[in-house]
Amino acid sequence: MPEPRPTFQYATLPQQHEAAELGMWVFLATEVLFFGGLILAYLVYHHGYAADFNAAGRETKIAIGTANTAILLTSSFLVAWAVAAAKGGASRVAAWLLWVAAILGVVFLALKGVEYTKEFHEGLFPGRNFQFDSVHERGARLFFLIYFIATGLHALHVSVGIIVLAVIGTRARQGHYNSAYHSPITVSGLYWHFVDAVWIVLFALIYLPGRSG
Repeated sequence: MPEPRPTFQYATLPQQHEAAELGMWVFLATEVLFFGGLILAYLVYHHGYAADFNAAGRETKIAIGTANTAILLTSSFLVAWAVAAAKGGASRVAAWLLWVAAILGVVFLALKGVEYTKEFHEGLFPGRNFQFDSVHERGARLFFLIYFIATGLHALHVSVGIIVLAVIGTRARQGHYNSAYHSPITVSGLYWHFVDAVWIVLFALIYLPGRSG
């Protein structure tokens, strides 16, 4: 492959890398505001319907949630490893690491699909067929409404991340990146770590309430 050069609007590759990284941080800041609104709504309603939210939280599939947390943490580690490998000039190693991380993302979505299916058949989807203890039904309906919106949007972000990791991994395998130019791997890594961090927050809010004591 030819020696990488900066695009016309940049003087050097480091300048291009800094601009790309700054752009990703700005984008992630908007994503924090986006998910932050959902999390704030959850906290407000949890304050008003604490007993209902705790009762609803006990109905979530914590085994699947825990497994998915471990899967995303592992994939995030692999992506961090891929960034380090790319910086060291091992682009083919980085490619394999990114591909495995993308596969773990697919496994995450598959388990999430199994979880959604179980919840739908149990009448936990907040629609006309929603079924819950009448004592806690009102707050539980709010809980599962926020749950499906937040986790559904997160799953969408995971899907985008999987595509990005697969494409960047393919380009890394083709030798497009080296120790001098690895900006796409670094930037995609930031996005994937953000997706992982959002899931950890959602896991704590969704799966843990009502399970202590």
